[in-house]
Amino acid sequence: MADSLFLEVADFEQNVLTGIYSEETGKPQPLRISISVRLKAADRYAPDTPLTASKNYMDLKFAAGEALPPGVHFKLIEAVADHICETLFVQDERVQAVTVKIIKLAIAEKDEKIGITLHRERR
Repeated sequence: MADSLFLEVADFEQNVLTGIYSEETGKPQPLRISISVRLKAADRYAPDTPLTASKNYMDLKFAAGEALPPGVHFKLIEAVADHICETLFVQDERVQAVTVKIIKLAIAEKDEKIGITLHRERR
């Protein structure tokens, strides 16, 4: 089995137009998004290894924020997660797999975490 490198951004909060119920539509909902990206690992990471041997963490944050199309309403948070995965695959051919976890903050009561996790492998 080949070595892998996982880059992660956890608990990034983003307001997204999403939902199917009338009280959800028309206004952004706060989502807590965590992303894990699997890359093929370099043979070694020395102290002077350049960033090109890995991936910028900010690319993950970009995929969950600025890369979401403004004004587009996603009925399902699964569609938000899918868009994030596709953005990361298109962004960098070294991305082998993406896992996106989304928690809907607006519907939580008593600190439960209600949401989904989507895992996609490069096809």
